Amino acid sequence: MRTDRHHAALGLARLLQLASPTLPVGAYSYSQGLESACDDGSIHDARSAQAWISAALHFGVARMEAPIWVRLHAAWSAQDALQLAHWNAWFLATRETAELRAETTQMGWSLTNLLAALDAPQTMPIAALQQLDTPSFPAAYTFAVVQWAIPAEDALLAYLWAWLENQVMAALKAVPLGQTDGQKILLTLGAALPQVVTQAFAMPDDGLANFLPGFAIRCSQHETQYSRLFRS
Repeated sequence: MRTDRHHAALGLARLLQLASPTLPVGAYSYSQGLESACDDGSIHDARSAQAWISAALHFGVARMEAPIWVRLHAAWSAQDALQLAHWNAWFLATRETAELRAETTQMGWSLTNLLAALDAPQTMPIAALQQLDTPSFPAAYTFAVVQWAIPAEDALLAYLWAWLENQVMAALKAVPLGQTDGQKILLTLGAALPQVVTQAFAMPDDGLANFLPGFAIRCSQHETQYSRLFRS
């Protein structure tokens, strides 16, 4: 029993490390179009910031990124190279703009290099990740989750929380908002994350969708925005 508690606590510690803002993958430098929406006035206060982030969560991340994350995790668990390559390429194809694609590939590359440098127990050689053609961030993240024997549902929840926290932090800088406003957004939208996790694990392949035209337009406009804080 004590050993089980130790393994559970160790898994939690590893998960906190993966979800931490200090993870050196550069997530803090991206806003995923939010900065562009601030620039044109679509986001101008706490209410509009929450509406933007909520739409991105429910109509994009929940319906495409989270379910693909689940499939990548399953592929790593089964050590199925064909499925890994398939879903990694699928996710890259959903990145509508150059900046969005560069974001996930840069973060995937950074996490791959970090995992190679860490002196941690391995169940799979890091070469399995390095051999992927352009690993996306979800591919590298799920590799770490399987390596460190972290429960999949908990890991996806933490992955989503890190995404949400990064969006709120971008809003704090770009709108700008106060810290209390940011915490209110986190409290409200964070309550939706458990249901997003449940849906992601239950979603069939033909349920995958990623229809956010306004989001794609803002991300495209950001590429030529005159003044900006973020890389996307």
